[in-house]
Amino acid sequence: MSQAKPDGITPSQTVGPYFAYGLTPGGKYDWNDAFGSTLVTPDTSGERIRVEGTVFDGDGVPVVDCMLEIWQADAQGRFSDPQDKRALPNSTFKGFGRIGTDAKGGFAFDTIKPGQVADPDGKAQAPHIVIAVYARGMLLHLYSRIYFDGEAANSADPVLALVPADRRATLIARRQPGNGNPVYRFDIHLQGDQETVFFDV
Repeated sequence: MSQAKPDGITPSQTVGPYFAYGLTPGGKYDWNDAFGSTLVTPDTSGERIRVEGTVFDGDGVPVVDCMLEIWQADAQGRFSDPQDKRALPNSTFKGFGRIGTDAKGGFAFDTIKPGQVADPDGKAQAPHIVIAVYARGMLLHLYSRIYFDGEAANSADPVLALVPADRRATLIARRQPGNGNPVYRFDIHLQGDQETVFFDV
């Protein structure tokens, strides 16, 4: 006769995070770091900026084991991609970066402010950075965009125009006061009242 098991909560299951090898942090492994959080190189032209922020879950708690990737055009609006046939004077600027959040859920990318690019219909888009968010419990990563406050082109951006007016602020990085290279603050909220707008792509 089998003994009845007590009632209880079924253990939760989650996905990941399994990001350590993808982050290749600072010589920890036996290969050169393929990606990092510093995108600028000595031959990179354009305005150097830092984008920093914190990733929060739906309860407002920092997510300490998240991975973020960014992809962007250079200051002239050109991509380091075979599909972009224009010459790339910034030969070592690849426009791609990757970082894990720290023990306080924080992240920072050092890059350049991107130029305007055209959408598939030829309409000019405001300067922006595409960001992908990977975190435990998410079967699919999330895509969003980082726009910059004070950009006149934001008002005519065809993608921002698709976002309800009361939600657009979740896509705008705020310039912080200070001297030196500009720093833009961009917090990411995965859920909740302040949830960042994510795109279905």
